[in-house]
Amino acid sequence: MSTEKISFLLNWQPTPYHIPIYLAQTKGLFAKHGVDMAILEPSNPSDVTELIGLGKVDMGLKAMIHTLAAKARGFPVTSVGSLLDEPFTGVVYLEGSGITTDFQSLKGKRIGYVGEFGKIQVDELTKHYGMTPNDYTAVRCGMNVAKYIIEGKIDAGIGIECIQLVELEEYCRSVGRPVTDAKMLRIDKLAELGCCCFCTILYIANDEFLAANPEKVKRFLRAVKEATDYILANPKEAWSEYCDFKPQMNTPLNLKKFQRCFAYMSESLYNVHRDWKKVTGYGKRLEILPPDYVPNYTNGLLEWPEPKEAEDPLENQRRIAVHQEECRSCGSFKRAILT
Repeated sequence: MSTEKISFLLNWQPTPYHIPIYLAQTKGLFAKHGVDMAILEPSNPSDVTELIGLGKVDMGLKAMIHTLAAKARGFPVTSVGSLLDEPFTGVVYLEGSGITTDFQSLKGKRIGYVGEFGKIQVDELTKHYGMTPNDYTAVRCGMNVAKYIIEGKIDAGIGIECIQLVELEEYCRSVGRPVTDAKMLRIDKLAELGCCCFCTILYIANDEFLAANPEKVKRFLRAVKEATDYILANPKEAWSEYCDFKPQMNTPLNLKKFQRCFAYMSESLYNVHRDWKKVTGYGKRLEILPPDYVPNYTNGLLEWPEPKEAEDPLENQRRIAVHQEECRSCGSFKRAILT
């Protein structure tokens, strides 16, 4: 049997930053642009690029580093746009765990990671700081890094600022600890990368599906762009609509996550050339990409003007860090003013 539906696989169970996908559905934007969607949720986030690359699913979401590695491993996928730009990613932990801003304080600790590439990143960092992978105990946690830290199963773990760090902050608040007891050692700073874009969340497609259905993918992108425009202009109303459709989103914790994700949401959906260049170089440094690897992304299906790239991306990261500190203190739907 054939179908006109686009099958679309999320990178995990519904999360605050998935809001453009669901609002494009509930507001009838996919239908408006002539797209019939089947939105799927994975039981294991590590399956996503493999299922899309094998053609079992047409499109989905995945982080940049995983998208690059998938193609290098023979799973033909291409990024056609960005959902979440450069969320801060790093080693999250709680004050009092014996971990400090010195990476070598992780020696002898239990470090959690979501999937394979999290461990590769930590292993590479240990070498960068004169240690070996044998100097820590790796624990695969899936998406439960914060939960494992709270339960004492690990001392620290790889997470992103607008999800796992928020979970640790809310735990601190619930037990009467300062939210500042939730800490992060940012990987981009530890590894001297000059960017934190390896965890940028992308709209990806199976290459065969993309080649056969470029107009269908264009219509999909028009719909999610319209949904994104609505969310950025009306965040409170958009969040209310999302919670109405997905009642499990309607919690104070998820609201705080959405407020923090809001600063990272891509307004243009464009793949950022500078970021792809840097992360491709990082992938080669991690030895998950061959020396001659060509980045697997395209902006050719986006039909609105491409924005000018940031004049000073490091200054933008500093501004977002300040913005997120303010958001943690009082909550905010404001966007950081960037260069």
